[in-house]
Amino acid sequence: MARTKSSKAWLAEHFSDEFVKRAQQDGFRSRAVYKLEEIDRRDHLLRPGMVVVDLGAAPGGWSQYVAGRVGTAGRVVALDILPMEPLAAVDTLQGDFTEKSVLDQLLEHLQGRPVDLVISDMAPNISGVGVADQARAMYLAELALDFAAQVLRPGGDLLVKVFQGSGYGELHQDMRGRFERVLVRKPRASRARSREVYLAGKGFRGGN
Repeated sequence: MARTKSSKAWLAEHFSDEFVKRAQQDGFRSRAVYKLEEIDRRDHLLRPGMVVVDLGAAPGGWSQYVAGRVGTAGRVVALDILPMEPLAAVDTLQGDFTEKSVLDQLLEHLQGRPVDLVISDMAPNISGVGVADQARAMYLAELALDFAAQVLRPGGDLLVKVFQGSGYGELHQDMRGRFERVLVRKPRASRARSREVYLAGKGFRGGN
């Protein structure tokens, strides 16, 4: 099938992208790792020995980075609806996070161990219908927040991708009620034209 002009333009942009080239050179699975790296460097999310859950983990760039930061004393659990090639020191689960059975499987895998950090780079498949896409994106962010409230230890953190638009203000306000601080981050590796930002909830207050 012949490529469209738009697909050719995307491919040209992708392969000339600074962060795509860096990921290839550094051995990371995706350019998205540099979003997490910048936020971690700025807000001190990760340290050795932590228990971290990575939602929307495929292809695994964030999990790769986290595993390196938490070290052998830490634990990383990665979940995605898509299959993901195994990573050393990462427990990988496959399933749809919106399904209760998958959530139950993830909770069972944690075996009641408190989590230090939940990270979510989840995003829906884009339909092109802006209102519907925004609603699905916010739903995933809300699910990530609800999950974090179930598993985080008091004082734990959450980093979640959101898209500015309908529902963003309400989610931000909800997080402010559950965390000591909520920070808005737009890392350099996040394309300028994208409405994506990351909300970092620091210092979980405890309770659901």
